[in-house]
Amino acid sequence: MKILMLTWEYPPRIIGGIARVVHDLSHRLIKDGHEVTVITYKEGNLPEYENDKGVEVYRVENYIIHPNSFIDWVLQLNFNMVAKATQIMNEKGKFDVIHAHDWLVATSAKTLKQSFEIPLVATIHATESGRNSGIHDETQRYINDTEWLLTYESTEVIVNSNFMKNHIQGLFGLPFDKINVIPNGINLTNFNGIERDYDFRRQYAMDNEKMILYVGRLVYEKGIQHLISAMPKIINGYNDVKLVIAGKGGMLDELKAQAESIGISNKIYFTGYLNSKQVQKIYKCADIAVFPSTYEPFGIVALEGMLAGVPTVVSDVGGLNEIVDHGVNGMKTYAGNPNSIADSILTLLYDKQLCTKITKAAKQKVKEEFNWAKIAQDTHYIYERAICKTVAEKQKEQIAQENARKTERTNNTETEITNLLSFKKKHAYA
Repeated sequence: MKILMLTWEYPPRIIGGIARVVHDLSHRLIKDGHEVTVITYKEGNLPEYENDKGVEVYRVENYIIHPNSFIDWVLQLNFNMVAKATQIMNEKGKFDVIHAHDWLVATSAKTLKQSFEIPLVATIHATESGRNSGIHDETQRYINDTEWLLTYESTEVIVNSNFMKNHIQGLFGLPFDKINVIPNGINLTNFNGIERDYDFRRQYAMDNEKMILYVGRLVYEKGIQHLISAMPKIINGYNDVKLVIAGKGGMLDELKAQAESIGISNKIYFTGYLNSKQVQKIYKCADIAVFPSTYEPFGIVALEGMLAGVPTVVSDVGGLNEIVDHGVNGMKTYAGNPNSIADSILTLLYDKQLCTKITKAAKQKVKEEFNWAKIAQDTHYIYERAICKTVAEKQKEQIAQENARKTERTNNTETEITNLLSFKKKHAYA
């Protein structure tokens, strides 16, 4: 199968979780014998074309006309994606299916689908309404409407959790059987050969301190503000702890000010951006990983913590709520509740036996349910369904057109017969 992936991020350009999902899914599909072409944004000095271990990656520039806004920037990117996809198809033939990732590529996906009659599958990784707890301004409304358009134009829609299935079904009014739940996955070899590096760890915490780790973007919906608010209770119950917050985002200054205002700056370390190797190492240095999101469609960071063998604490929202079973393979907290976060963390700090039990169960669950081999097979099945539906719709349309032509011919014949009889009758009287 020849597959076209449309995405605004692809490694080494990583903005959120989409880049890793597209990368890992594409490489697994290649192993299964398919041809995968990715069209994405060209950032900085990245090459315009790259053969990434079998995945053909084309990057398009977006600089010729300076956009007035982010929306204009996205539309400009989509125009360039359409041009590049058309060029590729002119040279190498048509794709069997288009797989679009989120609203940022909706315009190009819709245009290519309609122009070349290619089945379209879309993955909705998150929604604007979910990120912002509703729609509050015209930019958000535009993004929300574009998300709806992408789901409407798609033959099949993929989401990564049952939470997201219910969410977008209610939000966009989609037929329930059009929405397919396929979880994100993780490369099971991510932490192979990586052990705890004490010299690396000492950059962030002292040897006697238990490291509580958060990894991710520093944005409101990730709930880091609630984790910081939980720290006084944690420190009161277990003094030798250090909260390490790894990542970058718009809330950095606000979070630092929050820590300062409650007098615990010395107990929190902001690492800034870490590359993939550093992230792997810091997971291995952690004693507990915490992901206190207030909105999380899936939560691939939880899989990373679980696979790394770190006792993992998550909030009871979205995909996180489906990944973790409380006290079995991790710990849950009430979303947005610092007291609940502190209780789950303190339970793990004082119960080594529980930590051992849940980390073992967590690794097993990740290996069984979130491996890319299974996810790629499930995704391929959705591609096949989309193709079959598109063929069936085309055949239906052809039959309808043929029936319309037959009806027209019949009507024309009846008209001719009526005219002929009328002519004979007139001349017979004459």
